[in-house]
Amino acid sequence: MTGIDFGARNILTDTGHIPYDCLVIGAGSVTNYFGLASVERYSFDLKELSDAETLRNHMLTAFERAVIEPDPARQRALMTFVIVGGGPTGVEFAGALVELVHFVLAKDYPELSTHAARVVLVEATDQLLAAMPETQRIYTLKKLRSMSVEVLLNARMVDAGPERVMLHDGAVIPAHTLFWSAGVKAAPLAATLDATTKAGGRVPVEPDLTLPGHSEVYVIGDMAYLQQDGSVLPMTAPVAMQMGIYAGNAILAREGGRTLSPFRYRDKGTMATIGRNAAVASAFGLNFRGYFAWLVWLLLHLYYLIGFRNRIVVMLNWVWYYWYHERQVRLITKRESDDGPDIP
Repeated sequence: MTGIDFGARNILTDTGHIPYDCLVIGAGSVTNYFGLASVERYSFDLKELSDAETLRNHMLTAFERAVIEPDPARQRALMTFVIVGGGPTGVEFAGALVELVHFVLAKDYPELSTHAARVVLVEATDQLLAAMPETQRIYTLKKLRSMSVEVLLNARMVDAGPERVMLHDGAVIPAHTLFWSAGVKAAPLAATLDATTKAGGRVPVEPDLTLPGHSEVYVIGDMAYLQQDGSVLPMTAPVAMQMGIYAGNAILAREGGRTLSPFRYRDKGTMATIGRNAAVASAFGLNFRGYFAWLVWLLLHLYYLIGFRNRIVVMLNWVWYYWYHERQVRLITKRESDDGPDIP
């Protein structure tokens, strides 16, 4: 897709024009590096499945190198993982990573003292999980630190390299792995639309999710900028899912000569898993944490999987990992170049 001709109602692509009667634009978001070119070059994120595979290759390769590294300082840097961003993604990744290192990789690399490995979570503000109540935030911080995650609050990352991460106060963390979860912005397609974008490159939409001046064009998901009850709807999957359902119903109503009431997001709650038997959840005015919240998190994730077979397979895998701390896939499927990204 190269653009949209709203006047002629044509989608412009590299293979020709595609006419439309109604158009739904939901291109999502991309990682926001806030102009930090070095971070964009040397960090990892998890926008696609291929990103997860690349990150896994990098981490396992780091441990392979650490086994034969004679310099203790460089060896520890190879086993140091810096995560930037204290939102749900950063918190969940930090908890999962420290458990992977201590319970799984410790068995694969007995030559290494994996308890010397570092998982560092860097957050620019003074709190984790800012959207959650204070009790949940305090529990999350204490739980991560009890799991040996180094949590740095009020710390802003300003530069990165292949072997180090630099903070705003001049502190340098020797590390070979940087994971970025500090923000997202609307997909570049948003800038090509006939609209003035808001914060994060998002496109303001009408209460019925249509593009101003184009009642036949719907903008949904992370690209859409819509205020509700005095605050902007977040760039999260539940918002996008409800917007998608609304847009589909609006088009059916439009074809039937009916109109729908304005879109309204129904917040079903927020939750994040921290690690084994630990999670936080806030829903319907109630706050849960610890083992019960962890069970709720597991059940809801199983519920939203597509297909009964997928639910059973995932549940059995989770049970196996819970009892044996055993991850099934620990394969290096690409070799890594000396200066950064994986290559075939």
